[in-house]
Amino acid sequence: MSVPLSVAMASKKTPPPKPTTVFLVRHGKTPTTGAVLPGRAKGLHLADEGVAQAERVAQRLASLGDIAGVYASPMERTRETAAPIGKALGHRVKIRKGLIEAEFGEWTGAKLKDLYKLPEWEKVQKYPSGFRFPGGESFSEMQSRITGALHELVAEHPGERVVAVSHADPIKAAVADAMGTHLDQFQRIVVAPCSVSAVLFTHTGPRVLAVNSTGDDLSSLVLS
Repeated sequence: MSVPLSVAMASKKTPPPKPTTVFLVRHGKTPTTGAVLPGRAKGLHLADEGVAQAERVAQRLASLGDIAGVYASPMERTRETAAPIGKALGHRVKIRKGLIEAEFGEWTGAKLKDLYKLPEWEKVQKYPSGFRFPGGESFSEMQSRITGALHELVAEHPGERVVAVSHADPIKAAVADAMGTHLDQFQRIVVAPCSVSAVLFTHTGPRVLAVNSTGDDLSSLVLS
């Protein structure tokens, strides 16, 4: 008796990859957080409060148990945040350039109180998808970069959980993409220093499990 072609094809169908959870962690507080747009300027380290925040988030993530890898942006503040996380989880931190802060170009190092006065600032807040930083990158390019980096991690860690330490705007852009929210709304998302946002990447699309979590218990986020 011959087997129908449709049944034979179905039996050979490759099963979809298992879902991967990515825990997005913003770096800890620095001496200029909330006052300056540091961008990719070198030499900015965590403040004492930021060091303490990094230690706390490391313990929060360690309580989850099995995490397959810890990745960080190349900037000092993200590497310093990732270090205690990697130690607590027993992983060497791996650097991924795609997780880096936006390139703010000529605005790098500017005081936020001065940027607020610029007519361009309203566009940054209300129409970011149409804005490019002078001498830097656009928000759309930033979003494409961070989402591309996350999809690379997902492909490398099917069915596992990983930590990615990045910056506020890239994380907000990644969360907006996962939610299917237009980039022009991403400024409505809040991502505090050392907060955890979690996205479950499945073969049918991402699921946002949490945004800006600063509490102690992350166990409810473990769905994969």
